[in-house]
Amino acid sequence: MPGSEPPHTDQRAAHRAEVGWDVDCETEDTFLFASITNISEMGIFVRTNEPMPVGTIVTLRFAPRPPDTPFTMKGRVQWLNRLSAFGENLNPGMGIMFIDLSRDERERLVSAIRTIAYLRGDPTVLNSN
Repeated sequence: MPGSEPPHTDQRAAHRAEVGWDVDCETEDTFLFASITNISEMGIFVRTNEPMPVGTIVTLRFAPRPPDTPFTMKGRVQWLNRLSAFGENLNPGMGIMFIDLSRDERERLVSAIRTIAYLRGDPTVLNSN
């Protein structure tokens, strides 16, 4: 299916930070509790053996640390990394692009990502715009 597999080259517009956060992904008729393995100001990768179809609009809820105010955002499934029947794919899941973020939401998200980068000493994220 075109557009359902991850790109062969890294075409990301923003640097990603590796994380291990819980996320709730919800549609009108589906609820998925999964993990975010990386995040950028543009989107997230959600690790799951049962990804939602490409194009699905989801409500995402996650928090960098439990005392932090959770993020609640809309996203669209952009691509899938399907589970292989023979276990060859060790990172199944879906890439989700954030949609309809307000300026305040994006600034808060960028601040959280830069905090992660600062704590981990990742200059590629710290120096990104």
